Amino acid sequence: MPRQPASFLPIADALRTRIRAGDWPVGERLPSRAHLAAEYDVSPMTMQRAVERLIIEGLLEGRAGSGTYVRTPRERLRMVRSRHRERRGGSPFRSDMAEQGKRGTWESHSQARVPAPDGIAHRLAIQPGDHCVRTAYEFLADGMPVQLSTSWEPMAITDGTPIVLPELGPLAGMGVVERMRTIGVVIDTAVEVPRPGRATQEEANMLGISVGDLLMRIERTYYDADGRPVETADITVPDVRWEIAYEIGIEQPE
Repeated sequence: MPRQPASFLPIADALRTRIRAGDWPVGERLPSRAHLAAEYDVSPMTMQRAVERLIIEGLLEGRAGSGTYVRTPRERLRMVRSRHRERRGGSPFRSDMAEQGKRGTWESHSQARVPAPDGIAHRLAIQPGDHCVRTAYEFLADGMPVQLSTSWEPMAITDGTPIVLPELGPLAGMGVVERMRTIGVVIDTAVEVPRPGRATQEEANMLGISVGDLLMRIERTYYDADGRPVETADITVPDVRWEIAYEIGIEQPE
């Protein structure tokens, strides 16, 4: 049987349409949830979930002891993926956020000697089970979640060097390209494969969005000058907050 949409989603769609049509201007308080539930002939719980959905989207805001108000819609920003982002030195993410006028930070957790799963091994051109360093990241802009990433680096390349753990040591936070360069590995190509997806419960919790919300999943792999894969990552970006744009350089004839 096809999966039926959650019962609150059509109600959220109807409220969203009315907000965008100006039935309730920015700054106006909505009728009580009990009133709206009666108007739409749904349970108070269904109406609560519909309103919570619009709060997450940034169309509404709840004020303790006062009610729910229409707010200015949250701005959807553009995240540019470009070869130039790797030429600025330091962390590309921090530079990306600085261009948006935001402070980019992140939290991370690394594990060494993690056996490479089949799919990761294929992307890194190593054998399944070969040891890697796996690092899970949560990237933040002004303290708010922006994207998630899970990175894999073959230990055959970094083991015994100061950069074996990406976020420890003197080059912590410098980005893959800068770190690898210090051990003689020159990265000159990045390949990204974007695919749309839907948020799992874990992703929704971490990104502050709803289960099933649209995501952009980017499979990125870095290659050195000899064409060897040296790092691969799965990057997750919430579509409700960010659009992905790719900048493509055009070589001019000599």
